[in-house]
Amino acid sequence: MKCATKSLLTLSVIFALTACDGDNGKDGQAGTNGKDGNHGSAGQTGSKGTDGVNGLTSLLNQLTLPMGNEHCYFGGIALQSGIDSNSDGKLNEPEVNQTNYVCQPSPVTSQGAVLPYTAMRSDLQNGDIAGSTFEVRNGGYGSDMVAHPTNNTQFYALTDRGPNATYTGDYGKGKKFPTPDYTPRIGLFELQNNGQIVKLKEILLKRPDGTPITGLPNRSGLGGTGETPYDANGAPILVDNTQPYDPEDNPLKLDDYGLDGEGLVALKDGTFWISDEYGPHIVHYDANGVELSRINAFTGDDRVELHLPAEFANRRANRGMEGLAITPDEKTLVGVMQSTLYNPSKTVKNLDIVRIVTINLETKAVGQYLYKQEKPQNSNSGVVALSATEFLVIERDGAFYNTTPDAMKRIYKIDLSGATNLEEVASSGQLTQDEERGLLLQDKTLEEVVLEQGWDALNTAGIVPVSKSMVLDLVEQVSYPHDKLEGMWLIDHTRLGVLNDDDFATWSTNGTLEQKYLDAGKTQVDGNRLYLFEGLILNK
Repeated sequence: MKCATKSLLTLSVIFALTACDGDNGKDGQAGTNGKDGNHGSAGQTGSKGTDGVNGLTSLLNQLTLPMGNEHCYFGGIALQSGIDSNSDGKLNEPEVNQTNYVCQPSPVTSQGAVLPYTAMRSDLQNGDIAGSTFEVRNGGYGSDMVAHPTNNTQFYALTDRGPNATYTGDYGKGKKFPTPDYTPRIGLFELQNNGQIVKLKEILLKRPDGTPITGLPNRSGLGGTGETPYDANGAPILVDNTQPYDPEDNPLKLDDYGLDGEGLVALKDGTFWISDEYGPHIVHYDANGVELSRINAFTGDDRVELHLPAEFANRRANRGMEGLAITPDEKTLVGVMQSTLYNPSKTVKNLDIVRIVTINLETKAVGQYLYKQEKPQNSNSGVVALSATEFLVIERDGAFYNTTPDAMKRIYKIDLSGATNLEEVASSGQLTQDEERGLLLQDKTLEEVVLEQGWDALNTAGIVPVSKSMVLDLVEQVSYPHDKLEGMWLIDHTRLGVLNDDDFATWSTNGTLEQKYLDAGKTQVDGNRLYLFEGLILNK
């Protein structure tokens, strides 16, 4: 092929753009390529372009988080980053596109956090330890605990009737009360970011007229079980202790408003509901501890307008309504008995059947459900609501882990939605409703049926207990050393606090008062301790 002739200048400009194949040599297209020509000179640099628009600035905020923060419960730092889109030099909330948290770790160790206490008296002989006295402590804030309704770093805790110990004297079985004028009370506590607990105030419980109640037993017609109150020396506590006993003129001192509180509910309006072991009674108190109303199973009690099912009056002594909760809408109270009712008598004592009661405060409707314990005579000693039908329940034995390695302290999640409401079962065929004994199967109480035939007989009759699944095993988690796990503080759906009942650090052996210890060697005095568990999934 021939190429057209070009001027030298034109050829130099377009040389790099256009190539023209040379004539084929004698070897044809497979011949050797010719040598490349030299590059032409560089062209002139063009003019500088216009500067572009300035870019946006990336900013970073560092915020200090207080105690109780939803992301960092014990406080910490939030690192916010984003683009300053309005160029004001500040990272405003709409400009934040990422937040990272650096949280303070929990200072509450597996040993728990100690609640404060004072000594009410320290002059009593300490059991059989010669020359030793012990402290009766104004702790005792372990019968129940509950979250403050609006402050997630605070909780309320409840005492029972006061320091006491089992004793049988000249006037029958009863209790020694080393401080018989003790007034049961509610304490308000706050958890600090260093793990310490501070008591902010205490609320003494009072009668409707505003006078303080005691923890002395009720009369038998109002739930008392005939317990005789004795003082620390074993003398009966009388209406007038300066005069001798007389059944008419100077009888045993009892208190129909006396309360052995075990379950606690705190409402957003500042009032409280408390359930107890005596009646059981469920009593409504105002923010100052003055009684407003009460619920129990005794139709002869003119203080009561709403009643529990009559069979609840058959509670086992000292194993009454140990737990009380309220649904999140604050409409329905939910109470759990500690152990099997003596329904109809103590022949059913060694069982695992427990009753739960629900009370709608608006409609006054009462419901009743069954719970199956892991072991006979275990104790259900606390309940807290997760939803309208789901609850956390404490189930425990009465053993100390330090002396009984197979002690049981557990928290279960239960659901009422699939269980049988005993109050809604109509009388038909073998199932009948009895005013005194409740729902009967073949004219036997449900407790008698379980004793004689087992739970399968109830299932066959269509009576289904609440479902349950274990959430925490405290012996496994923290080698829980206390005998009485009784309070739960639901902080949120990942954090749960629990509290033990230390019995005011008071104990007895064969009726002799002594310090309450955790170990057989009597070196570790029991006290109220808060244990905190995090990383839980409680809302699924």
